[in-house]
Amino acid sequence: MKKVLILGLLFLVLLAGCSAKNDVYIIATDTAFPPFEYTNDKNEFVGIDVDLITTIAERQGIKIELQALGFSAALAALESGQAHGLIAGMSVTEARKEKYDFSDTYFEVYAVVGVKAGSDIKSLEDLRGKNVALKEGTTSADYAESIKDEYGFTTSYFDSSPVMYQDVELGNSAACFEDEPILEFNIKQGVNLEIMDGVRVFPTLNAFAVMKGENQELLEKFNAGLKELIEDGTYDDIVAKHTK
Repeated sequence: MKKVLILGLLFLVLLAGCSAKNDVYIIATDTAFPPFEYTNDKNEFVGIDVDLITTIAERQGIKIELQALGFSAALAALESGQAHGLIAGMSVTEARKEKYDFSDTYFEVYAVVGVKAGSDIKSLEDLRGKNVALKEGTTSADYAESIKDEYGFTTSYFDSSPVMYQDVELGNSAACFEDEPILEFNIKQGVNLEIMDGVRVFPTLNAFAVMKGENQELLEKFNAGLKELIEDGTYDDIVAKHTK
């Protein structure tokens, strides 16, 4: 009888442990996509997305575990069910709407072109016959692909912005296409690139994502929290903190 009772108690403890774990939402994100996600000089993982999701979770009374995986891996985690949601400077596109449900949008992003500081590449026409560096899975890459035949350039893909920038700095690629706030942030941090004049195109909106038809309560909590942050000015404070 004692053994049965002990086993029963252990079973209940295990169940309680599983329930607690299931109450934690796993949120996948990128590793280095400043100002949305990055590691500061104190080795803290910070950024607009990090502050938004953690503040919303606190105010909405939900528990989250943020996992910095890289953008492609974050998408894979979401699609395989290893993550409940994704926040990674992710742009809303018609193609993505077929697979994911998006929150209300929280940031508008334009695509720009980065060239090595002092480069004689001054316009898209100057890219003819040259190679352009792109980051995998980005809408700025989509834009570059849409115009590469018109302007006669080739493309190479990289899995992170720092490696992409380095390719341009080394002269292997003549330019890169990148989201404006990300490139601006990195230039301020010392990346030896400059933004080409006259190219600020393809505006897209960033949002939090879940798989289509899944984790709707999490999506609703995010929207409610985002609305509150915008209304009380916290959103503006978060953006200013990581972009000024």
